[in-house]
Amino acid sequence: MEVENNIWKGTPSQWMNFMFYICCVILIVVFGLGLILALWKFLDTKYNKVTITDQRIIEKRGILSISTNQLELYRVKDIRLEQPLILRIFGLSNIILTTSDSTDPLYILKGIEEGNKLTEKIRIAVDRRRDVKGVKELDFH
Repeated sequence: MEVENNIWKGTPSQWMNFMFYICCVILIVVFGLGLILALWKFLDTKYNKVTITDQRIIEKRGILSISTNQLELYRVKDIRLEQPLILRIFGLSNIILTTSDSTDPLYILKGIEEGNKLTEKIRIAVDRRRDVKGVKELDFH
């Protein structure tokens, strides 16, 4: 059995929720409900744990119930880095993976610090994993 080596482990940044938190402040003043919503969103982001190994991406998320999703790296077909203005201000980016996985054809890692470095690490790991598995991508047009 192969040993998996971690490439990255973390959670999305809470800055991803900035506008939601601003809306919650308004709801606190108006309805008193905003604090509960803000706490729920904070915990939802905090308990969204992502581990990227040299073989797969493992995402565990949930506050009361936990759901685990795994994406095999050899299924990644394309990697795109997006840095919208609001994320760039905080040094964050989104990494979008186009995959051949039926569950997650478009897998998005949101609010990632140093996304350009992680994108390159993922690209290298995908290439290596495809070589190990003997997987070749064929495009039919």
